[in-house]
Amino acid sequence: MDLAIYGAQGTALGAYEAIHNFCPARNIRCFLVTERGSNAEYLSDVPVLELESFAGSLSAEEKENIEVLIATPENMMGAIEISLDRQGLFCHVRLTSQRWAELMNSHYTCGKDFLPLRVLPVGYHRADMHVFMAKFYKDKPLAAHYELPEWIMPIQAGAALCVERVADILDCDGESISAKNENYSELTALYWIWRNRLQRPSADSRHEYYGLVHYRRILELTEDDVLRLIDNEVDAVLPYPMPYEPDIEEHHRRYLKKDDWNAVQRALREIHPEYARAFSGILKQKYFYNYNIILARKEVLAEYCGWLFPVLERVEELSIPKGADRTDRYIGYIGETLETLYFMYQKNRLNVMHTGCKFLV
Repeated sequence: MDLAIYGAQGTALGAYEAIHNFCPARNIRCFLVTERGSNAEYLSDVPVLELESFAGSLSAEEKENIEVLIATPENMMGAIEISLDRQGLFCHVRLTSQRWAELMNSHYTCGKDFLPLRVLPVGYHRADMHVFMAKFYKDKPLAAHYELPEWIMPIQAGAALCVERVADILDCDGESISAKNENYSELTALYWIWRNRLQRPSADSRHEYYGLVHYRRILELTEDDVLRLIDNEVDAVLPYPMPYEPDIEEHHRRYLKKDDWNAVQRALREIHPEYARAFSGILKQKYFYNYNIILARKEVLAEYCGWLFPVLERVEELSIPKGADRTDRYIGYIGETLETLYFMYQKNRLNVMHTGCKFLV
């Protein structure tokens, strides 16, 4: 049976790479989208086709021999299933975030890049975990109950911008940039963690791990994974990167204006010239760390934040218009870019491992 992959972004392309790696003989006919829009015409030399025109070109018998793998954000999958059924494509399956993570676990175990945390042996020492989950007062309730691990603590991001409270920990308490949340998004919570938790002395910070996840995106960490951190000297755990074609520079053009991009490059040249020199090479590869989600040893995360936020502050100053005069999430997008730059630049110094990112619906 032939396969079509519904989706044309990082999740879909990652699924294609893994399936092609494990089953090179499997015929993947196309990527499917509702509308072409700004999507590429081809991904990995496989055509990207609109659902209606693709289904209209098939006979009833051909439709029975097509399996569709839905590789999109999970909140879109229900509507996509209805559209597929209307077009007579009844053989379809959801590639949920959990299934995608399992696929990536197997895919990256076969190589040297982006190794899964679970390839490491289970240790004997349990890490002292402090992971903050960014929540916003406009977040819609989850459709299903999700029991948070005891090491995840909700923090309200952008708390300075409203009177409503959705968490006991607020990113406007202590030293903060909470009022900049419209630009920084979840990074106002990371700033709060840096200034109010990471800079405090501790008896044994080697055993302490701090991190940031989202209201709807949670790092998938089992109890065995928590036991893998200390004894294997893991410096950081990041979600599996998303692949983009032809490279991640193309991805940035969708979300950032040219002036903003120029501001990033100038800020790096001024503050971290060694990273600025490496930037063009990293931009020309295709793997990108989304979401500003991270777990790291206390001193590693403090070092990263001390590198990141001065760059973002300088970008604000150089932006046209300046950050205070706009309400888009551009600094949040830039943060994802800089996280990719930092950890790929540091890959030979830091022991960075990877895991899935569960999407909560």
